[in-house]
Amino acid sequence: MRVDLFDFELPEASIALRPPVPRDAGRLLVVRPGAPLVDRTVRDLPGLLRAGDALVFNDTRVIPARLKGVRHRLGAPGLRMEAMLHLRAAPDTWRAFARPAKRLAPGDRIVFGRHGASDPCDLGGLDATLVEKGEAGEIILRFDLAGPALDAAIAATGDLPLPPYIAGKRPTDAQDATDYQTVYADVPGAVAAPTAGLHFSQALLADLNAAGIERHRVTLHVGAGTFLPVKADDTDNHRMHAEIGVLSAETADALNRVRAAGGRIVAVGTTALRLLESAADAEGRLHAFSGPTEIFITPGTPIRAVDALMTNFHLPRSTLFMLVSAFSGLETMRAAYAHAIASGYRFYSYGDSSLLFPAGR
Repeated sequence: MRVDLFDFELPEASIALRPPVPRDAGRLLVVRPGAPLVDRTVRDLPGLLRAGDALVFNDTRVIPARLKGVRHRLGAPGLRMEAMLHLRAAPDTWRAFARPAKRLAPGDRIVFGRHGASDPCDLGGLDATLVEKGEAGEIILRFDLAGPALDAAIAATGDLPLPPYIAGKRPTDAQDATDYQTVYADVPGAVAAPTAGLHFSQALLADLNAAGIERHRVTLHVGAGTFLPVKADDTDNHRMHAEIGVLSAETADALNRVRAAGGRIVAVGTTALRLLESAADAEGRLHAFSGPTEIFITPGTPIRAVDALMTNFHLPRSTLFMLVSAFSGLETMRAAYAHAIASGYRFYSYGDSSLLFPAGR
């Protein structure tokens, strides 16, 4: 499909730079294809679902994946650079997006660390070799550390990777360390938050329990590719970056039982939906899954495993707006987004949310 079909005008004022307080105070737009749009709040979610439904949460935890460093090359001056980790390839190896990528080459040594107050190259503790350079600024880094030692060094050295539409407008601060993690974040590995989950407070989770709504967890380590715009003119020419996910056999069996009993599977976020659809067979039955997924969901892609989707409002021309258009229909979502903009909904990672139901069901 033409990518410009997924374009729309979004005022700068619609982009949320801070989340709602408390977490569950955000607005929630209920979208049912063929029915009027309904304005609610996230706190209303237990009443919008039914006893026996199952919410599926992504329990990944965001790591401080934005690394500042200096490139060292024999015969060349040091070069300040930045790497955004996005996919772990081995215990000592990460794929990353680099800036300025054009001035890097295989064999370069890079020293990462925080810039000292007096010496701009006062770095240390985390060294790597650039072993491969790909397209669109992607590089492969092999670190001198591996496994838990590398994890600890990244945690001590890196910065929280707020999306560019927030980080470009204000500095990251201590509050973001709390705000940009879900209350159930458990498995470190993501470089972007599963943002629909940011709306859930412990009080809301308790209300969902009281309403008889099941809760299950999957893990999909969200990659920095989620920040990348679609530069191709046609969706067939866009390459998705792989993300690592896990759906246990126990959780797959439990969700299959939910559907067999007449309940609905409700994905909390596009990340949970992508993993469930990666793990579903042609009949929508879920199976255990562990490994990379590059699933790209656009209108015409069948949705087999998910009956409703809670998700924030996404960027124009993004793979995520394409996904929600596949789920509820392109014209339905264009109308929903026009209503959201006109009604003052807040967009993107720290913004408001929506509860979508599928077209044709």
